[in-house]
Parts: sequence; structure tokens; C-alpha cells
Amino acid sequence: MKAVVMAGGEGTRLRPMTANQPKPMLPIINRPIMEHVLRLLKRHGFTETVVTVQFLAALIRNYFGDGDELGMTLHYATEEVPLGTAGSVKNAADRLRDERFLVISGDALTDIDLTDMLRFHRENRALVTIGLKRVPNPLEFGIIIVDEDGRIQRFLEKPTWGQVFSDTVNTGIYIMEPSVLDEIAPGQPVDWSAEVFPKLLDRGSRLFGYVAEGYWEDVGTHESYLKAHADVLEGKVKVDFDAFELAPGVWAAEGASVDPEAVLKGPLYIGGYAKVEAGAELREYTVLGSNAVVKEGAFLHRAVVSDNVYVGPAAHLRGCVIGKNTDVMTGARIEENAVVGDECVIEAEAYVSSGVKIYPFKTIEAGTVVNTSVIWESRGQRSLFGPRGVSGLVNVEITPELCVRLAGAYATTLRKGDTVVTSRDVSRAARALKRAVISALNSSAINVIDLEAAALPVARFHTSREHVKGGVALRTTPGDPQSVDIVFMDEAGADLSQAAQRKLERVFSRQEYRRAFPGEIAELTFPARTVDTYTRELLRCVDMSGVKDAEMKVVVDCAGGTASLVLPSLLGRAGVDVLTVNGRLDDASPTETLAERRRDLQRLAELVASSRAAFGVRFDPVGERISLVDELGRLISEERALLVVLDLVAAERRGGRVALPVTTTRVAEMVCRFHGVQVDWTATSLDTLTRAARHPDTVFAGDGRGGFIVPEFAPTLDGPAVFLRLLGLVARTRLSLSQIDARIPEARLLKRTVPTPWAHKGTVMRSVVEAAEDRSLDTTDGVRIVEDDGSWALVLPDPAEAVTHLWAESHDMDTAQALLERWAAVVERAAGAP
Repeated sequence: MKAVVMAGGEGTRLRPMTANQPKPMLPIINRPIMEHVLRLLKRHGFTETVVTVQFLAALIRNYFGDGDELGMTLHYATEEVPLGTAGSVKNAADRLRDERFLVISGDALTDIDLTDMLRFHRENRALVTIGLKRVPNPLEFGIIIVDEDGRIQRFLEKPTWGQVFSDTVNTGIYIMEPSVLDEIAPGQPVDWSAEVFPKLLDRGSRLFGYVAEGYWEDVGTHESYLKAHADVLEGKVKVDFDAFELAPGVWAAEGASVDPEAVLKGPLYIGGYAKVEAGAELREYTVLGSNAVVKEGAFLHRAVVSDNVYVGPAAHLRGCVIGKNTDVMTGARIEENAVVGDECVIEAEAYVSSGVKIYPFKTIEAGTVVNTSVIWESRGQRSLFGPRGVSGLVNVEITPELCVRLAGAYATTLRKGDTVVTSRDVSRAARALKRAVISALNSSAINVIDLEAAALPVARFHTSREHVKGGVALRTTPGDPQSVDIVFMDEAGADLSQAAQRKLERVFSRQEYRRAFPGEIAELTFPARTVDTYTRELLRCVDMSGVKDAEMKVVVDCAGGTASLVLPSLLGRAGVDVLTVNGRLDDASPTETLAERRRDLQRLAELVASSRAAFGVRFDPVGERISLVDELGRLISEERALLVVLDLVAAERRGGRVALPVTTTRVAEMVCRFHGVQVDWTATSLDTLTRAARHPDTVFAGDGRGGFIVPEFAPTLDGPAVFLRLLGLVARTRLSLSQIDARIPEARLLKRTVPTPWAHKGTVMRSVVEAAEDRSLDTTDGVRIVEDDGSWALVLPDPAEAVTHLWAESHDMDTAQALLERWAAVVERAAGAP
């Protein structure tokens, strides 16, 4: 005996869950509803089945195939246009003429005893037997009255409460004799309950109703979808799901990883290879899909989370549904009855209100409160590039697939046969992702020189060599071991300009990747003595006179990063006594938290003081930025370090230009003026700073965040280069860092960040300009408002996050604070803050 599974429904009431998949493919405990139906059929001996498909039919055919994996034989009957419940079965009539058959919906969860229903049909010699179920609310179903023998007396489709005459409803499960097919006109939309059954009833045909005792739930709404999961977890319905019981009511599939410090309160289900970290809390009726990740501090209750979903730290999900491949970032909250579609990004601190529907492929920006459904607009889709290149969570936002596409887009902006340098930091993630980058570059006819693990300044140096046209470096995001940055470089070794970034983004978004012909696949080479070449050229360019005579001792902290690959060769030739700490590669800790950084800087300060060193320097893990400790063992802040090094350079050069971002304290201008040096104020982006550093008269540049440029060597940030330069300057001036710091005036610069929705950023900047009235304005980057007494405030929208940054500086802290408060109020009003 054959069965017919009706799987052509769109499931419009379930959107956005069904916006890009048919309703029978919606997962219940990580298996499509239709798979549960097919497994029920198999348990009752129905091994040959016809599946009627229409909406997104290919997805169903591709998933189930010929049914061999289920031990069944599946045939497909495709409707060109919707034919209704009866018309779709008529469309499959060629396979149903031989014997009675069973019809069942592919989008209802049930464990009804089909064998007993077939017995009932045979004993009553019925033409049609309709499966019935008693439900508390029959308004959404067709209700049916049967007599004491089970013979149907009356039909009514979807009544009002005033029309309700029974709680016995049609389940959409039928057993039929093949002659019923003759009652259906071919090629036309026809419905069983509204047309065929009433006609047969009027004719006196033998129509019977089988009142089933098992479970049945029509998964037609979001509420019923959540209820179906809860019923499975409570054991109210018999379905197959491969899992073992970790604790009472806590089910985990194969490969699931649950930290013992996670809080689990069943019943709940954790899918295959999902990961639940320490401190996460999963409460009743939560379902995690395969490969889902729940980070520390996250809270989930009655949440159904699909495959490949990332739930960030401190995220809060309650009574909601999250679609496949969606990222819920740090601190986001999604409330009851909200539905988030596939491949969305809910950014940090976003709040999705109860009942909101977010359709697939949308981005909800950080800090946004979403009270209405998001169907068409994307709500602040961020650009590909951020302040550190392309950044994101490893294997969540930055995947091997993304790396291949990005590298392919980058290669397309170059010529076939060009050469690119690749490098990475010590992390395993960067190592794995770099392989994907190299593969894409070679496949796009780009030769690759791979430096393997290398300090970022070394990679920039080799990228700037004559025959190289660009570079790609992968590094762990500073302070976030879960994330990675992909840094794209131009032929000078600097970060790509804004124009080059936009060009790469256009290629990436259009997917216009160039591929090489088989004979054009490019080469991968591993050069020798890359560090020696770098150090030799660095020592040639930087003035080290007086260092050996000064007999200085310094303490150097390599932070367990790639700077440790450079410094032994460099310091051996510099002629200085060095105490080195953390001078090894630590792939288990490729970056550092703020607490770890403070701890190591404190240790460095103690070593400098106890060893009576001239100063101490700590490199970041990629050797690009430095932190300074003076000879007294006191940490010099990043802002003061910029002024100290600037004072040393300007005092020695007595002329030229220095490049500084507009956010730098104007004390820098006083230092430069004293030494006869001119300041070029630049935008805050790194590419504009490096571009200014290429000017032939530029003698120094710094970003105020530990990054320094030594223009005589390279126009890019370089930790070892500024360290060597600092050695020479201190040796020749015979002044300690504390003495230099003491002669520089104190800066009175304050900063604040104000949350600003993307949609309001333009309004904010217009409001700032209007509020400035007749004050002097500087628009180098953002809007800088200058008061008559020289005090100033800078309002700068963040290019990658939904915030606006403010700086204010004055001759005293009270005035600076008042200035900051005034302009923060302007920004908050324009941003719509309550």
C-alpha cells in the first residue's frame, strides 16, 4: 500500500521561517517535519511514497532524494501551479490507481496509529476514512460530526465560535480507495474538505471518521511551532531523534560539547557538535541546532535555535525562534514570540521586542531597539572594512569560505601574474584561514610569497619590495582571542586606501571573481632569511649613533608574539644590553585581555625599576605597536608616549613636519612649535596617516595608540623601528624618559562615546554644524569646533559601529568637561535619545 505526502505548502503564516524554505522543511528537534512524517510512515509499513511538491520543490527533492537513506522509495509529483489538497493528489494519480492509498500532510507533527486507522477503514468498507482529532480550539480547522458507528454526518471548514458544533477536527490524514480520484478534475485547483468530501457525502458514499488517540499538531503558527518542540521534549509525541540523556531531560546529540560549568535545566535538546560554554544558562524547552555555539553568560529559555547559529556572551533569548546561520552578538536581547530569519546578524546590545519578525539576510545594528518587523530594509548593514581591515569572529563571521571570496576579490583588483605577500600571527585560526587565502590567490593567477608566522612590520616591509604588488596579513583581533582581522595591503605595505577598499568591496558584493585557466595557476614560494633582510635594512636606515657608547640596559617584552622572531637578530646588532621576557611564540594565547595586558605591564615596570634599565618597551603580539615604561618603573600612557617620542624627534631634527591625527592633544602642537617643526593634522584612519608619512619632509608620525611611523625606513607602523629610533634618541640626548615627560605640559583632553543609530548619523552631524553657529569649524575628519579661547571639541561618527565619538580639550579639566557635556547633549538629542 502506498502513501501520498502533501508537501507543496508555502506556510505563509510561518514567515519569515518559511521565506526561503518550504514549510515541510522546518526542523523539529533538528529534523524537518516531513522527515518525522516519513519515519512514521515507515514504522507502519508504508515504504513506497509519492511526495507532492510545488513551493521551492528543489529543496525537498535535494534533501530526501529517492528516500534510500530512510529505507523508503520516494517519487515526486510536481505542480506547476498550486492545485489544492485534492488537485495535488490527482496530479500523482498515475502512481495511485492500483490500490487504496494513504494521504498525509508533510507539515503536521503526529504519531497517530496509522495501522489501526487502516484496520478501521477495512472493517467499515469505507470509500474514504478521515483521521480526526479532538482539539480545544477548532477555529483554524475543518470540524466534522460522526455518528456512533464513525460514519461522517456533517462538514464545516474553519468555523467561527458561533458555528462550532464539535471539537473533532480534520487532521488531513486520509485513507482512500483509488476510485475517489475519478471525482477530481485534472489540472484544476480542488480541495478535499470544501469540494470533494461534501459532494461524496451528499451522494451517500461511505465516508467514515477515525477518531485518533495519538498526538497531532498542525504546525501552522509560530506558537504551535514552539509548542511542538516542547511536546517532543516532554515525550508527548513519539518521534525519533538521535541523542543521549546527559541528565534528566537534557538530551545531547553526537559530538555536542557542554562545559560542566554551564547551567542546564531540562527538558532541552543540544544538537550535534553544538558547543555550550561555561557560564551559559539553558533553561526549559530550549533547542540548539547542529554546530550552534552558546558563549559564556548567555541565557536561553524556550528558545528554538537553528543550525550554525552563534549566540554571543550575555545574549538573552526567551521564547523566540532563530533561523540558520544567524549571529546573535554580545548582549543582544530577543524577546518572546520574536522570529529571526536565516543568515541575519543581530549586533551587540540590540533589542528585538516581543512579536517582531526579522526576515532573512538582515542586519540589526548595535544598540538598536526594534519594535516593528524588519522585512525590506537591512537596518544599518555595516561595510566590509573596519578600522583593522576585515574583522569578525572566527568561523562565525570570518570563515574559510569568506576568506576565499575576499582573497578572490582582492586578486581580481590585481593583474594576472602579480605577486602578493601573505603572513600571519601565531594563532591557529590565522594559520588555517591563511591557507584559504593562499588557495584563492593562486587560483586567481596571483603568485604568493608566504612569510608564514611573521611580525606585521616584517610583512609590510617585504610587501613594499619592488616586485610585490600587495599583501594579506591575518592576525588575532587585539583583546579578542575569538576574532581575527584580515589586513589587505597595497604595494607600499600600507593598509588599502579608502578608494581601494571600495573597489574590493564592489568586486566582493557583485561576486565578479576572476579565475585562472589551468595553465595560469600561480606559484607559492617560501623565501629564506626574511628577518635578516628586514633587520639589515632597518639598521641601515635608522640612526643608531651613540648607542654603544651609552652602555644602556633596556627591558623588552615580546608578549609571546611574532616580535620575538625579529628582536634576537635586531638586538644582537644594536649593541645594547637587553633583558627579554615572553620571548617565545604562544599560539594558545595569540592576544591578550585588558587585564592580562595590565598585569604584564606591571611586571615590566617592576623589572625596569629593579634592573635599573634606561626604559622598558612592550610590543603588541604582532610587533606593530609599543607601550613604554620609564626608568622609574612608571607606565607612560599612550597619549604621553606620543608626546615624549615627538619631543625627542623634534628636538633632534629642528625642522620638518610631523603627521598626527586630529584627535591628538594640542599640546603636541606646542611641542612642535617650540622645536620649529610643523604639524600636519590628518584624519583618524590609518591609511591617511601613512599617506601623510610619505611626504619627503615628514620626520615622524604617530596615532596616539602606541603606533609610530619612522618615515626614513617605511611609511607604516613599525614597533621594532621606533624602538631602535628611541634607543638612538635617548642615547644621544642623555636624558631619561621621565625627564623628557616632565618638561612637557599636561594635556587636558577628555573623550566620550554616544550610541547613535546608523539612520541618525547624518542628522547628528548636521545638528552639530548648526549648533556651532559662528564658531570656527575644522572638517578634516568629523567636525571640530574651536572656541575663541582655543578650547575645542571634535564630533566624529564611527565608521564601523553605531556610535559617535567626542573629544574635548581646554586649558583646565572643568572647562573641558563642560565642553564635552555640551556637545554630547547635542549628539544625544539628534540621535533620538530619551
